[in-house]
Amino acid sequence: MSIRLLLAAAAAGAFGLAPAPVANAPTGAAPLRIAVPAAAIAAGDLPEFSHLRPDEWVNSAPLPAASLRGHPVLIEFWTFACSNCLATQPWMRHIAAQYGPRGLVVIGVHTPELPQEYDPQAVRAAVRRLGIRYPVMLDADYAYWRALGNAYWPAFYLFDADGRRAATAIGELHRGEARGERFEHAVGAARTRDSL
Repeated sequence: MSIRLLLAAAAAGAFGLAPAPVANAPTGAAPLRIAVPAAAIAAGDLPEFSHLRPDEWVNSAPLPAASLRGHPVLIEFWTFACSNCLATQPWMRHIAAQYGPRGLVVIGVHTPELPQEYDPQAVRAAVRRLGIRYPVMLDADYAYWRALGNAYWPAFYLFDADGRRAATAIGELHRGEARGERFEHAVGAARTRDSL
């Protein structure tokens, strides 16, 4: 079995992998949390962002989910020391550049895996170093991770203009490869309400 197939099988849960524990989370003041109704999660609606303090966002002020209605939204779960997340960055930059001007809102959700990834300044430095220009929410307590029932890095959730989940992808995405092309097609098919 090739390493790619092995990784794809693991990402699909074939080996019973569980999400990474939050055991390395630092202690301190609890971040502002937003209660997410269970019905919204079950219906696949875009959950309210769990972090609304300005210091919990990079490249943007906090974005209330309601302010994004009328636009398709792509959520990317990533972390800066994840090789698979880094390998997907060219695809993400392409998607943001190609579809952002057409109304797509791209939001990175940085949910740390390793101890050094809990440092907000290290995340900000990585965002600069990687040339990420879209908003990034810091999710150090895994609140948004749990709200979407996520279990992997990287993971992608596409929501339509009405805030309903339209597509999901787990694992690396690349231009010129079938998975990346299929998900890009879903992104391209998502339209703002104004373009309907």
